[in-house]
Formats: sequence, structure tokens, C-alpha cells
Amino acid sequence: MAGNMLANYVQVYVMLPLDVVSVDNKFEKGDEIRAQLKKLTEAGVDGVMIDVWWGLVEGKGPKAYDWSAYKQVFDLVHEAGLKLQAIMSFHQCGGNVGDVVNIPIPQWVRDVGATDPDIFYTNRGGTRNIEYLTLGVDDQPLFHGRTAVQMYADYMASFRENMKKFLDAGTIVDIEVGLGPAGEMRYPSYPQSQGWVFPGIGEFICYDKYLEADFKAAAAKAGHPEWELPDDAGEYNDTPEKTQFFKDNGTYLTEKGKFFLSWYSNKLIKHGDKILDEANKVFLGCRVQLAIKISGIHWWYRVPNHAAELTAGYYNLDDRDGYRTIARMLTRHHASMNFTCAEMRDSEQSEEAKSAPEELVQQVLSAGWREGLHVACENALGRYDATAYNTILRNARPKGINKNGPPEHKLFGFTYLRLSNELLEGQNYATFQTFVEKMHANLGHDPSVDPVAPLERSKPEMPIEMILKAAQPKLEPFPFDKNTDLPVKDHTDVGDEVLVAPV
Repeated sequence: MAGNMLANYVQVYVMLPLDVVSVDNKFEKGDEIRAQLKKLTEAGVDGVMIDVWWGLVEGKGPKAYDWSAYKQVFDLVHEAGLKLQAIMSFHQCGGNVGDVVNIPIPQWVRDVGATDPDIFYTNRGGTRNIEYLTLGVDDQPLFHGRTAVQMYADYMASFRENMKKFLDAGTIVDIEVGLGPAGEMRYPSYPQSQGWVFPGIGEFICYDKYLEADFKAAAAKAGHPEWELPDDAGEYNDTPEKTQFFKDNGTYLTEKGKFFLSWYSNKLIKHGDKILDEANKVFLGCRVQLAIKISGIHWWYRVPNHAAELTAGYYNLDDRDGYRTIARMLTRHHASMNFTCAEMRDSEQSEEAKSAPEELVQQVLSAGWREGLHVACENALGRYDATAYNTILRNARPKGINKNGPPEHKLFGFTYLRLSNELLEGQNYATFQTFVEKMHANLGHDPSVDPVAPLERSKPEMPIEMILKAAQPKLEPFPFDKNTDLPVKDHTDVGDEVLVAPV
């Protein structure tokens, strides 16, 4: 029975603080982190996730890597008996939701931008975003002779070399490859640093000279040399109907609009494909899983234009699955998909945002499962309440526990954002402990679950036509129960009584 039940076990990871390694690449919080890891181990957590910041490790100059601080952190994780998911964080920390510290990309890379600002993502107004290099320079040798993709590949190769001990010991089980701002595979379409506020539709971010030239060449090849990048899609904080592009029967439905949206979203898929291919070569034979993160853009999901998803690079419409295409690309690399907003309920969202996080989670998870992928999730915002945990539990096993073996679908893992003293105190800690127990199907911690096989070489490159076949027809998502069958109860102590709030 326990053997069958084990097939329902979902691993739980906790994201370490953004500044666990200081802005000057030192590890000074040893005692604090050691104590926190001990409490995570006592709560039955399977492992932790950490940002490995490019801006810190290669901050001093090209290929002048300094991994010493991260080695100290990894030692503590290893000592605690926890697994480790490492994010190759090629983006800036600072300027996104929850960023409490500022870690830019390496100064010597930004210096190239002083003479060639087009290395950065650019909006139609010409504003540059220095969080991440534009995918337009993926193959441009502008960085002391290296292309952006070569810099990312070299960084990962140095990581593999320097962290061999932790890879061989089975401590590092997951390499999440950063592919854009906030480590997510998307364009920086909704930057708070440039005045975007929820629920603005965001902007298309493809107006650097490299992407513009690419688009012009693609349009000419398609027999439309007169086509330009959109000039009618509005600004960050517009609503869809304010714009010619997204309004009912707007540009997005025309031949020209569809051509642009295909080009924009395909560039993102090829960007991910290319960098994952490099990651696969680097970690070939290691017992790790490669992963990427997809952003949970749940606002304007309930209108036909899905404007906020489109500006981010997810060409998702009511009759086109913009996530299954990404999932299909991932099958080539034996990579998994990490999605967010697993804690959100539609009922918690404001009506004006036309937001549907629950339907979005259903769609994206179903897309990954249909392509045979391991799918993982995170919460988008910090929560300590039973309602959020129960939503995560429902999404982790959409049809509940199967006592006779594997459930039809389940998450491969869940990462909780994020480790803090607040999480580890009093009632928050007790509720979190119960949540971990329920994710583990009440079986207690079991490190033998889901052993990772040595990484195999990526399959041959998939033609884009093959990837795009996954977009249509858009299938109904798999059914999800309304509530989990293993809920966490809300405890509020009053005298000797324990009141249980309805879930």
C-alpha cells in the first residue's frame, strides 16, 4: 500500500533568499542559513532552490569566474541532506515583483551597451531594459569576441567543472536555465522599473536594431517588405480595447498581425531551444534534470486577445495553444517545465483585470503533461494561509490521491517562494509543515522518490513547423477537481479549543 501511495508523493523545495550570497559575492550568513536549513529539514522538505547570479560569479571580467561563495552555500545544503535546484540566473535581480536586492548583469557586459545600447531589449519608445540581453544578440559576437549564447554556455561549463563534487554526490538534481527577465522565458513586457502597473497589457519589446533587422528580413522573405513592427499596440498601462492592435477585430487578427505574433513568439522558442541545447551538452551524463521557467500571465486571460500574454511572447489565444508549443520544444532536450501562480484563485482577483489564474494553470499544466513532460510549479506571491496551500495541493494532484498507484497526473515538484524567518515561525511554520506532509501524501519525507537518471543528449533539432503543430487544435485542459482531497486546515487557537475554518 505504501508503495502504491508513494506514486502520489510530490517533492517540495523552498527558494533561498535572493541575497543569500551578498552583492559583493561573499557568503556571510552561514549561521543563519544553517539554522534555517535545519528547520526546513525538520519540516520534511526535499530540497532548496537557489539563484546562481551571473552578475556575481563572472562580475570581475570575461571568464574570471568566482564560485567560492556558492561552494560554501552548497556545502551547507549538502550537510543538511537536502537536494539542490540551481538556477543559471543570467538576468538582473532588481526591478521585478519581490526583488529586495540589486544584482545587475556583469559590468563588463553592460559596458558593451555603452557603445551599442541595442544589446538590450528595447520598447517602441526606445527605452532600454538592462535586466537581460536581447535575444537579438544570441548569435552576435559582441562580447569580447563571444556571442551571448557562448557566454551562457561557458558559464554553465564552469559551473559544472567547479560544482563536480555536488553533481557527483547527487546533491544538485536540477539545473533551471534562465532565459529572460526574472529567469523566465519571456520578453520584459511588463517592467515595474519603467512604470508598468498591474493589470497593464505591457508592450512588445523587439525594437532593438538586431530584432528589427531580423523582422524586416523575415517580412521580405514572406513577400511583404513593406511590413513594419507594430505601431498600434499601445503602452504598458493600456487596456486592450484602447489599442488598435488588441481591440475586437484588431490588428492581431489580420494577416500582418498574425505574421508578427508568429515571428515574435517563435524567436522566443528558438532562443530557449538554442540555450537548452548548450545546457544539454554541458550537463550531458550528469544526474540532473534541465528545466525552464514560464511566467504566469493571468491578467487579460479572459478576453479573446490575451493581450498581456501576447506582449510577453506567449502566442496564446482561445483557439491557439501558446504553451504546448513551448512544451513540445522542451521534449527535444528531456527538459521539464516550471510554471508559477499555483496558489492563486480566480475569486481573489479583481474583475477589471479579466484574470483567470486557475484556468491558466490548468492549460499550461495540461500542455506539459500532453507532451509527456515533468511539470513543476511555484507560487507567485508569498502566502502562509491554508487557502493558498490547498490551491497548490489541488494543482499538484488535480484528481486527488490514487491509492492503487500513480495518479493520472501530478506535479513533479513544487517550489515554495521563499525562505524567510516569517515562514519558520509559530503558526506559519506549523501550517507549512502540514502542507509538506500533504504534498508527500502523508508518507513523511522520502529521499528515494523520483531518482534522476543521467542526462541524455538532446534529440535532433525540431523544425519550427513541427513545434507549431502543437498549437492547434487547442484541446480542452484535463479536468481538475475544485478542491484537494488532502486539505490543510486553518488553525486558530482559542483557549483549549481548536477552531477549524471551512476550506
